[in-house]
Amino acid sequence: MKRIIASFFIIAALTFGGLADNVFGQSRSNPKGSTQASLPVKVSLPLKEGSVRFMIVGDTGTGTDKQRQLANLMVQYRQVFPFEFALLMGDNMYGGEKAEDFKMKFEDVYKVLLDEKVKFYATLGNHDESNQRFYVHFNMNGEEYYRFKKGNVAFYSLNSNYMDKRQIKWLEGELAKDTSEWKIAFFHHPPYSSGGKHGSETSLREVIEPIFLKYGINAVFAGHEHFYERIKPQKGIYYFISGAGGKLREGDVKESSPLTEKAFDKDMSFMLLEVAGDQLHFQVISRTGETVDSGVLMNQKKSMKATK
Repeated sequence: MKRIIASFFIIAALTFGGLADNVFGQSRSNPKGSTQASLPVKVSLPLKEGSVRFMIVGDTGTGTDKQRQLANLMVQYRQVFPFEFALLMGDNMYGGEKAEDFKMKFEDVYKVLLDEKVKFYATLGNHDESNQRFYVHFNMNGEEYYRFKKGNVAFYSLNSNYMDKRQIKWLEGELAKDTSEWKIAFFHHPPYSSGGKHGSETSLREVIEPIFLKYGINAVFAGHEHFYERIKPQKGIYYFISGAGGKLREGDVKESSPLTEKAFDKDMSFMLLEVAGDQLHFQVISRTGETVDSGVLMNQKKSMKATK
C-alpha cells in the first residue's frame, strides 16, 4: 500500500560571492534541466551557537525540474544556514518505487546535501510503500514510526496512514518518559488544514490530539496538502503544513479560513527552522527565492509553567 513521503532534488553545489548581513549572491550556472535564474539568499534566522537547525519539506517525490529548482535553493541556503538534517513529510515517491526511481527522484536531486552528510528523516504518506522504511537515506531503520533526538528537541515520526493501537501505545510510552524541552511530531496527514482538496483530518485529530495535549507536544508538521500553511495555535499547539516540495495545488487554501494564520499556495516551498533555547524560529522560502512567512514561537509549555 502506498503512502506519501517528501522527496528532495538537488543538482550542483554553487559558489557564492559577497557575504553581507547573511545575504549571498550566486554566480555559477544553473544545473542541467533548470531554468531557474540566480537568486539572492537571505536568512532571517538567528544562527545562535548550539541551536538545532533543520529543514522541512513535503510531497517531493516527482523528479521534476521545479523540484530540482527548489532543491537547488536548499543547497544555496545551507551555505548561509548550515542545517544538519531534514524532515520529509511523506509522499516521498510518486509512481514507481524501483531502485532507479529512488535515484532519479531523491538521490540525484539531493546529491549535494547527501554528499554534505545532511540526514533526511522520512515519514510515510499515502502514496508511499511501507518498504521505504528500509531505504537507507530515509533513516527510518525499518520502522514505520520512530523517535530521535537532536540537542534539546525530541522528534516523533508517526505513520498517519494507520494510527492503530500498537502505534498509540508506543507513542504514549515514549512521551510519558520524555523530558526533552521541545517535542515535535511530524507525519503526513494534517489534523488541521484549510485545503479545499482535502481539509482537516478530523478522525486522526480525535485520536492523537488528546495525546499531544497530555504529554506536551509543542509543534506538529504535516504534508499531504500541496501548499504551505501555518495554523493558528490550536489548544496551545503549533501546527504547520509543508506539502509543496514536489507538487503544487495552486489556489487551494480556502479564503478567510478561521484556521489560517499564514498560507502560501502560489508556488512550491520549503521551511528552515532553528530551535534556540525557548524559541522556535522559522522561515518559509518559495521556489523563486521569496520569503513567504517567518517568525519566532515561544516554548508554550515552559511559558505555562513560569506563570503558575
